[in-house]
Amino acid sequence: MARYRGPVCRLCRREGIKLFLKGDRCYKPSCPIEKRGTYPPGQHGRDAKRGKLTGYGEQLREKQKVKRMYGMLEGQFKNYFEKASRQRGIVGENLLFLLERRLDNVVYRIGFATSRAHARQLVNHGHVRVNNKKVNIPSFQVRVGDVISIKEESASNPIILQSFETAVGRGRPSWLEVENRNILAARVVALPKREDITQPINEQMIVELYSK
Repeated sequence: MARYRGPVCRLCRREGIKLFLKGDRCYKPSCPIEKRGTYPPGQHGRDAKRGKLTGYGEQLREKQKVKRMYGMLEGQFKNYFEKASRQRGIVGENLLFLLERRLDNVVYRIGFATSRAHARQLVNHGHVRVNNKKVNIPSFQVRVGDVISIKEESASNPIILQSFETAVGRGRPSWLEVENRNILAARVVALPKREDITQPINEQMIVELYSK
């Protein structure tokens, strides 16, 4: 599948907030937003003025922000929106819940990976188990009761271990429960709720954009 492979820190600067795309670096002073501020990337970024967006511009930026946050390209993201619109409930929240329940996002949220891109790599390379079965599809939708774990041969990987140990500081959502911190596994104990998504997202703007 096609994937954005350019510099990811410029995406955060383009949106003016941290999207946490670079793992641990996002929490360090070396983060470009910490060093350079939130002005747009590029040769003339410092001199560029962020005009106040209205209407379509605000909606587009909100969609781009969420799409980049979860590592989606346009076609895939739109498919999620269409699926969310067919479900009962609030369309914008349904969209976020579908994105949150992706296996790569769950691996990241548990703390096995420092970023969603890293989590996607772990899933693609077969390091992740769902109910003790290998699942190498990043878009796999987890369900309540599923147990997400790292395969035994990879459980001693120092990068995974370090990420898991520092995940408490980043915060785990309440719908994922680590029953034993000595075992690299967590259970999906509930469906995600809107309050579990703490990054600043206005999903209604995305709904309005796609509803035009």
